[in-house]
Amino acid sequence: MPSETQRHLPAASGSRVDVVRQWLTGTFTGRALIVGTAIKLAAFLLSLVLGRSRGLDAVDAIGDVALVAALAALGYRLYVDLKRRLLWRVRRKLIVSYIFIGFVPLLLVIAFFMVSGALLFLNVSAYVLRNRISAIVDQTRFLAQSAAIELQQARDAGDVAATLRRRQTAAVSGYPMVSYAVLPAPDDCAPDVKRPPLPAAVAGPWSHMPPPESIPGWVHCADTANLITTDTDPASLVVRAVAWPEGTRNAVVVDVPVGDGLRRELREDMGITIGRISLVDVERDPSRPPRRIGILTGDEALEADRSEPVEWVGFFDCVDWSTGRTNTAAVSFRMGLGAVYRYLSDSGGRINSFNFGQLLLLLLAVVAALFLIIQAVAFMMGLTLARSITGSVHELFTGTERVRRGDFTHKIAIRSRDQLGELAASFNSMTSSIEELLQQKAEKERLEQELRIARSIQMSLLPHGSITFPGVSLRGHCEPAREVGGDYYDFLPLDDSRMGILIADVAGKGTSAALYMAELKGVVLSLSQRHASPRQLLIDANRIISKHLDSRSFITMTYAVVDMASRTMTMARAGHCPLVYVPGPHAGSRAPRALQPDGMVLGLQFDTGDVFSRTLEELTLPFGPGDLFLLYTDGISEAMNPDGDCFGDARLADLAWRHADLDSDELSARILGEVKAFTGNAAQHDDMTMVLLKIQDR
Repeated sequence: MPSETQRHLPAASGSRVDVVRQWLTGTFTGRALIVGTAIKLAAFLLSLVLGRSRGLDAVDAIGDVALVAALAALGYRLYVDLKRRLLWRVRRKLIVSYIFIGFVPLLLVIAFFMVSGALLFLNVSAYVLRNRISAIVDQTRFLAQSAAIELQQARDAGDVAATLRRRQTAAVSGYPMVSYAVLPAPDDCAPDVKRPPLPAAVAGPWSHMPPPESIPGWVHCADTANLITTDTDPASLVVRAVAWPEGTRNAVVVDVPVGDGLRRELREDMGITIGRISLVDVERDPSRPPRRIGILTGDEALEADRSEPVEWVGFFDCVDWSTGRTNTAAVSFRMGLGAVYRYLSDSGGRINSFNFGQLLLLLLAVVAALFLIIQAVAFMMGLTLARSITGSVHELFTGTERVRRGDFTHKIAIRSRDQLGELAASFNSMTSSIEELLQQKAEKERLEQELRIARSIQMSLLPHGSITFPGVSLRGHCEPAREVGGDYYDFLPLDDSRMGILIADVAGKGTSAALYMAELKGVVLSLSQRHASPRQLLIDANRIISKHLDSRSFITMTYAVVDMASRTMTMARAGHCPLVYVPGPHAGSRAPRALQPDGMVLGLQFDTGDVFSRTLEELTLPFGPGDLFLLYTDGISEAMNPDGDCFGDARLADLAWRHADLDSDELSARILGEVKAFTGNAAQHDDMTMVLLKIQDR
């Protein structure tokens, strides 16, 4: 149906002026626009002559209402025309449906997990730094207590100085700026000790601040260790521990400055780069000037390092050494994602929560709530569009069913003038002929013929029958569940004494799995000439395949190299079924063994291949005459009978053990016969492939 604008447009040959005049005089929108403009112009002219008044203001307001009505009608008409033109094609409707059902929620999910990742990263980083500083505080307390124990035996100034130098020399390897001091204790801390206090002494650089002259009263004569600040300007941030040697009237003070040395240690050990440190002195005396903590800039290389992505702030309680008041030090730091990952991988337990973390949790909750709301709105809009599509499709389905039953008089009701409506009209015009059905039948037969050709081509890519190789007997078998499949095996002669044996299973069935199987064959043929190690071949194959494999697909694979010169078989397994090994008569026990070295499947794209390489193992096994090796895919071990029971790995291994003395052809036929007898008339649900390797006498 033509729109209001189209009904009043003249022929295409008319002038643009005629088009505009016809629209202004022949439509409600145009007339409202003219009336509103005329009223406002008249009110403006009258206001110039007579001045402003309430009557003129009322007239001017009527003109505003007319213009707003004209613009609203014009916007509505443009919206209707745009909607009709935009959503006429089914493809556009599906695109809009995808935007509201898939794309918008995807963006919200990405935002949700980005905020979650930031929350985890920042909180773990702050916790790691705080935990490390706490460990340094505990280690400093231990240093002070160890020195206090040794000082119990000191008798004069020489003993005190020698003990401090020895302790400082032992600790300097861990803390380059560590400093020691022995101070007289307050009288009330050792009232029962009769011996005089040991002479005061210091050891270490004490470059961060002058050594303390006395122990303040807030220490309370007990061992303590804290982050402290001093009255110097700029103030220093130091890990200070105080210990009390028994039987003396002294105290041992150990300082570990939070300076460039400690900063370098945190960088090397934990991947943490400390930046600026500022003091939040919440209990500062107003009569005293504010204090600041200096910026750590001694190591320019560390200061210039910006490889970590985010700078964050951690808060630490510190104590004013003179007064004992508790302050807060804000430490800015950088920590890379790799360091956070290592910490999470190497440690367990809960991560302490901080105020900033709580704010991020709140932000995460807000994002989650918005996600739910917008997801619901997007779902409703997508449902509305989908109903407009599925309603027409249902009408087409009903008509198709009537035609299938031979009723060619049925007509589909046309309810819309979009692409689906045109499709219904076309269907009504075609119901008098069955030519389309015949063409579809011919097309189906052609596709089936092409699949049969594809099956023969795929089977030609596999080895056939028994393979001759000096010292071994090889037999392979592959039976796809459909016309084409994703199972693959191959025998690759490497030189006069070595042969590569490969079996693989591409996830899924059908043409896509067959195409990946053909691609894998080319990759392995190329790599087998370059790598003698099965493990290295699988690593390179994973690197190549993962770039081309669909994200929903993967490949399991076992590759073995039989070396007749060294009488060994070396294998690596990428998530494939175990290899069944039945020792020959030369072995003491002929019980079957399942060889399954660790390894992940090929083609996973969640990392760059490091996890695959790290988990992949290579196994070397010596063999002797009569040894049997059975490689197979899960289509054999998971073959099911009508009751849903699987054939099983154990039953397959027992079958190979009981008939290990048969030659390869007879054993292959026996195994396939047992599997088919077990499944009965149940449909084959997966490709069945196996390779038999039997070691012969020299």
